[in-house]
Amino acid sequence: MLKPLLDPHFADVAPTSSVLTGYDEDHMLTYIRLLDASADGADWREVARIVLHIDPEQEPERAFRAWATHLARARWITRNAASRQSAR
Repeated sequence: MLKPLLDPHFADVAPTSSVLTGYDEDHMLTYIRLLDASADGADWREVARIVLHIDPEQEPERAFRAWATHLARARWITRNAASRQSAR
């Protein structure tokens, strides 16, 4: 795996591929930040602003969609990695 980018550009919607993509690799730190924020119970608007750099006041639908799809992708990656580990 290549080194993830520290502050990558974000697509409005995260990938839905059934395999890990280059976008996923570039955004691995972002996915970790989203999972941490979710575990801490952070408000999605705050996370969208800080992590995804999207202003939820100016673009509420875009901010929510980006937050929700990227968090879902982060969870998918976590589940997929866990199932691969248990299969070994």
